Amino acid sequence: MTELARHPSAGRPVSMGVNGMVVSAHSLASAAGLGVLADGGNAFDAAVTIGSTLAVVEPHMSGVGGIGVALAYVASEGRTRSLDFSGRAPLAAEPSMFDEDSKDVGPLAPLIPGNVAGWLGLHERYGSLDLERLLRPAIGYAESGFPATQITSFAMSEVVPRLLRFPDSAALVLGAAEKAPSPGSRIVAPALAASLKAIAAGGVDEFYRGGLARRIVQGVRDAGGLFTEEDMAGYRAEWGEPVGVDYRGYRVITTPPGSAGFQILQALKLMETFGEEELAYMRPDSVHLLVEAIKLAVVDRIAYGGDPDHVPVPLDALLSEEYALAQKRRIDRRHAALLPDVRHHANLPDGTLKPGDISGARGETTHFAVVDRDSNVVTITQTLGAFYGCGIAPGDTGIFLNNGCTWFDIEEGGPNPVAGGRRVSFVLAPTQVFRDGEFYMSLGTTGGYGIMNTTPQMLMNALDYGMDVQQAIDAPRFSGGLGTMLMEPGIPQDVHDMLKARGHKVALTSDPMGLGSAHGIVIDAASGVLQGGSDPRRDSAALGL
Repeated sequence: MTELARHPSAGRPVSMGVNGMVVSAHSLASAAGLGVLADGGNAFDAAVTIGSTLAVVEPHMSGVGGIGVALAYVASEGRTRSLDFSGRAPLAAEPSMFDEDSKDVGPLAPLIPGNVAGWLGLHERYGSLDLERLLRPAIGYAESGFPATQITSFAMSEVVPRLLRFPDSAALVLGAAEKAPSPGSRIVAPALAASLKAIAAGGVDEFYRGGLARRIVQGVRDAGGLFTEEDMAGYRAEWGEPVGVDYRGYRVITTPPGSAGFQILQALKLMETFGEEELAYMRPDSVHLLVEAIKLAVVDRIAYGGDPDHVPVPLDALLSEEYALAQKRRIDRRHAALLPDVRHHANLPDGTLKPGDISGARGETTHFAVVDRDSNVVTITQTLGAFYGCGIAPGDTGIFLNNGCTWFDIEEGGPNPVAGGRRVSFVLAPTQVFRDGEFYMSLGTTGGYGIMNTTPQMLMNALDYGMDVQQAIDAPRFSGGLGTMLMEPGIPQDVHDMLKARGHKVALTSDPMGLGSAHGIVIDAASGVLQGGSDPRRDSAALGL
């Protein structure tokens, strides 16, 4: 499919390189990662630097106290491995302790943070440079300061009421004036710098079993939370195998459950059942079909997504061609299906969309990727959950903790209950694409539950419609599986009109971060040229070497 007439030109050119490529949501993090590659480090080294630097210069979205997941393509092994560092609920957690507010904000909301275990797990297994070198940029920006961008200032302004519930933590962000820094001002984080120095010196043991771990635990306990030294000491990042599907001659892979990435794969498999003539770019009928396919995948994610240690996710059935064909027959081409919600509820109104029959079938975030001169590729999505996570930086650590418990279900009967030691079913889902057995593309985005909506669109932009990686990212997006359908400017009016006529609730959004921030890298197998795409919706940068 090559119809691009309805797609505007990309707002920035594709970045090119031959010896390395970094794409991330902040230019300082991209430059820091590129510096590691220039110093002889590999993609795994650079990922530590990019992830930790984002934790400083993009503090509202990312952080040392966050969680995440990675796909690591190891060129010498000819395979991609997944690394889950999505945290776990404290062992003392029980459903009766939580309500919708307490699992979202405050001392009960954080999971045991996984980012440090993820970064250092990559470094321990495949890295080459000294850890102090890799954390040096993050420490430097925390100690000497970094500029507040327009987006950073906006995000800090948005979260003021949330932060002011916890004055000591709020002071780290807002200062005595209790106001967000203005764009262009310098932000320093000395307490965070000290914590990063401790990690550089003591590694994973310092963060999870040393003095820093004890200070985190004490700070959380003082605030009324559940963390124990046992929780911290017992945490491990977990290596695993990706899940994937064949799609129109490509192999698309993503992270396995607890990630809900299988929803993306389901949507693609369903769209593969339609002919090219039915899927012309940004035509009313094709948009409707994709929205309805996403809805069907959403209800399956709600029904089956959970901690794989406790809930068997029937991936073989959900990702089969037989099931895709059966789901295709459920799509009404003239009317929108009623999606119940993005998470489990015990009682749903009549007429809402239900999971399919598999018996006969076989949540604010940052994303980055890096490729080195040997074609190793690391693709990571990491998050604090909401802006500044749960709103608490325990003790004197300067480390804001995530609010990952917000993704648990508190109504009974679902596969994703809050319980001690559990992994949550989360929506982080970086992807990698292969063509003829060769690595082709890394692509991922932010956006909470919207990740599941916008990632299939961008993959189809590249794989179906022939867009380059920057065009695929720049193209206007919509969210079809979140209840009200949000649309960015640039989507043709006839699409708006048709969707409304078929019963979709449609609203225009001008929020620059509302539908995610994507980053992608394409490797040309023949020439070895690297192409990087960055998202103009954030402070993003793609830099080649």
